[in-house]
Amino acid sequence: METVSTFSRNDRKLRGTTGAVTVLHTHNRQLDYHPHVHLVMPSAAFDNKWRLWRNKDGGYLFDHKALARVFRAKMLAGIKQAGLKLPRQYPEKWVVDCKAVGSGQKALVYLGRYLYRGVLPEKNIVANRDGNVTFRYQNSETRKMETRTLSGVAFLRLILQHILPKGYRRARNFGFLHPNSKLIPLVQLIKRVVLPPPQPRPVIRCKCCGGVMKIVRTRIKIFTHRLRTLASNREMAT
Repeated sequence: METVSTFSRNDRKLRGTTGAVTVLHTHNRQLDYHPHVHLVMPSAAFDNKWRLWRNKDGGYLFDHKALARVFRAKMLAGIKQAGLKLPRQYPEKWVVDCKAVGSGQKALVYLGRYLYRGVLPEKNIVANRDGNVTFRYQNSETRKMETRTLSGVAFLRLILQHILPKGYRRARNFGFLHPNSKLIPLVQLIKRVVLPPPQPRPVIRCKCCGGVMKIVRTRIKIFTHRLRTLASNREMAT
């Protein structure tokens, strides 16, 4: 995100802060280890100094070759700064694909499927016999369904390598699209965003008479259970 933020600030038409929704993927269609980031951002930026909203018309946002070079340099510099060793061999040229996706709604729906269906949907596992697992996937070039068969151990290893370490988040928002951004009220004012009124909570009715019930007290079971446990331990100690 730091790379596109730099490009947005330096772009002669934008010259401001942009926002983005990012989703981390760690595999390709064959489930091989292939970490990459999908980023959906508007072709617009907000100038906080002058309170201006600037659009960039057309489907060409940034030069993808320049994005690749700058991102590669920032990524390698960050790895060195963290005290990590670079691999012996890594590509000289990195790939960045930058294209227009209209309003972005279809792109967000596409990325949302990966967040909730997991690495491999259960329906794509077609066989589990003789210690081997066979799953199907769509070939990205031919668009045809193909199958891949692995031993049970190799299949589990393939799945487990895509589990993120603790503390990592697969999806993140940046810029004025971040939920805690102070620019959100200004952007909503400029774009004349009208938020829908809050929906009233549905009433709770009595199962016997059908009358409307009112909540007068709530209790958290886990908390009360811990209090009882502490109280019982104190009694045993005394």
